[in-house]
Order: sequence, then C-alpha cells, then structure tokens
Amino acid sequence: MKKKIASLFAIMLLSAGSVQAGEEASALVTESQKLTKTFMEQLKGHLVTAMKSGGPIQAIEACHLMAPQVAADMAKQSGWTIGRTSLKPRNQANTPDDWERVVLEDFEKRIQTGEGPEKLEHHAIVTENGKQVYRYMKAIMTAEKPCLTCHGSDLDAGVAKKIAELYPNDQAKGYKAGTIRGAFTFKKVMD
Repeated sequence: MKKKIASLFAIMLLSAGSVQAGEEASALVTESQKLTKTFMEQLKGHLVTAMKSGGPIQAIEACHLMAPQVAADMAKQSGWTIGRTSLKPRNQANTPDDWERVVLEDFEKRIQTGEGPEKLEHHAIVTENGKQVYRYMKAIMTAEKPCLTCHGSDLDAGVAKKIAELYPNDQAKGYKAGTIRGAFTFKKVMD
C-alpha cells in the first residue's frame, strides 16, 4: 500500500512539473509572438520613414544602423536574444546557426507545399551549453514593395553600390515577391 501511495505521489509530482513546463512554454510562445510583432513594426517604421525622407539609399543606411540597435534595445528590455537570420544573409552577422538553418529550410519546404506564410513559425525547447533554451522563429516574407527595391534581381545602380559599400559579402538579392527572405529569431534561457 505504501508503494502504491509513493508511486501515485511521484506521478502527481511529475504531472505537476509537466503542466508547469507546458504553461511556461505556452507563455513563452505568446511572449515571443508579441516580441516578433513589436520588432517587425519598429523595423518597418524606421524603413518607411527613411524611404519617405530619402529613398532607398537612405532606407539601406537606416536598416544598417537601426536594425541592430532595435534588436539590442529590445533584448535589453525583454531579456531575450533577438535578431534576424537568412539562408542568404545580407549582414554576415545574421548567418544562421545549425538550428536556425534547419528551421529556415523547413519553412522553404512548407511554403512550397502551399502552407500560408502567416503560419510559418517554429518554436522548441533545446539544450545549449547544458541549459534549457526556448527558441522561436517567424518567417520574413518578401513583398513586392518595398522589399524588392533592395532584395530583388534588378537593383538600381545607386542601390547596388550602397549595398556593396555596407555589406561587401551580401547574398540577400534575387528574391521574388512571396518568397521567404529569412526569419526573425528569438531565444531565451529558461529558469
């Protein structure tokens, strides 16, 4: 009888831990989705303002300066590691790690099978350096405007020159509207 009670108690403890872990993961999904929306809106705001005030060249400069700053500011405020990545990065600092590469390749497969771009997100709890880390990615889709101005196949000479000046190893060209340009990537060490 004591063994049954002890076993039942152990199962209850494990179940409570699983529920708590599930609730924590659910909260992290919600938080990462909100952060993604905020990050995307802030970047878009800077880009649109720069495009209106100085055209694509100004937008390239703004993106070059503001994207890392917005990510750093949000990371400081939220406690998350925040960034963007791509299989064809413009900024080599945004080259995907192994986990991100697998997710980006999966996004490509999913879009080719007809899955809607709004559903292209992925999250998981992984172990990094002996710690549990929650990771989240949301695809960045290429729109006709303004994306193709700087990420398309037929770039204006001034745009191409500015990109080459700021990003000598740029790979982020040749996209078409509706393709995946990369992803927002977030991670947080779990307590």
